[in-house]
Amino acid sequence: MTTMENPTASGSGNAATDKFKGERVSSDTSPERVAAIVKDLFAAFNKIVHEHEVTYDEYRVLKQWMIDVGEYGEWPLWLDVFLEHEIEEVHYDRNRLAGTKGSIEGPYYVPNSPKLPSKCTMPMREKDKVAPALVFKGQVTDLDGNGLPGATVELWHADEDGYYSQFAPGIPEWNLRGTVEVDENGRFEITTLEPAPYRIPTDGPTGWFVESYGGHPWRPAHLHLMVKAPGKRAITTQLYFKGGEWVEDDVAAAVKPELLLDPQPNEDGVAEVTYNFVLDPEA
Repeated sequence: MTTMENPTASGSGNAATDKFKGERVSSDTSPERVAAIVKDLFAAFNKIVHEHEVTYDEYRVLKQWMIDVGEYGEWPLWLDVFLEHEIEEVHYDRNRLAGTKGSIEGPYYVPNSPKLPSKCTMPMREKDKVAPALVFKGQVTDLDGNGLPGATVELWHADEDGYYSQFAPGIPEWNLRGTVEVDENGRFEITTLEPAPYRIPTDGPTGWFVESYGGHPWRPAHLHLMVKAPGKRAITTQLYFKGGEWVEDDVAAAVKPELLLDPQPNEDGVAEVTYNFVLDPEA
């Protein structure tokens, strides 16, 4: 995947779509379950149409918008913003998980980021080093509190301008992306920068959708994480910052109280926070 020439809705959207298409996922869902889901889906659609007396003009606008979403490559963005948080919550509850809460992956994950040692600094440009630094540390454990050697903490996040590497111009391929290998006690210490809140793309159909009902397109500042260990369920989550802008009104509705960080200045005056990850056993 190459960096987009322009950080437009179409550019970043098509990058996210190309990434997803390359994965070619599948499911073992039975025809009976598909039939039940489809039946309820269209029952809900039909109920909305009748309750709101949807007009033909509104129906045609919907078709036009759906075509635009596809042409802009924004289905991964739209679905991740407006639906994924519900899928993730059902996943946690259905599996009766007891470990760290998950959150949405979002459309900007890229696999196979560079491996980094347990104490490390994230790959970043000289420009990024001007932004306030953040020391993020913790431990990966099982449900009994035992450290998990062999675990990895994969971290990625936006820069101080709200852009992700590989989805905006002029940013090195693996900027602010890395897979941290914990130490023998499951511990890690990562120095990175404090990310900024950002708007989801507003010059395409997802932005038009938000504008149509008078909403806002902002996501609070957050860290993306994927935590794995042999024999344990992987966690995909996001961590937010207590008191941060848009934390109480995230367009993606993905913030949970358990996922809030409260960094404090350390002896060097750098913002520092500890957050531990607890992994459930594999099913």
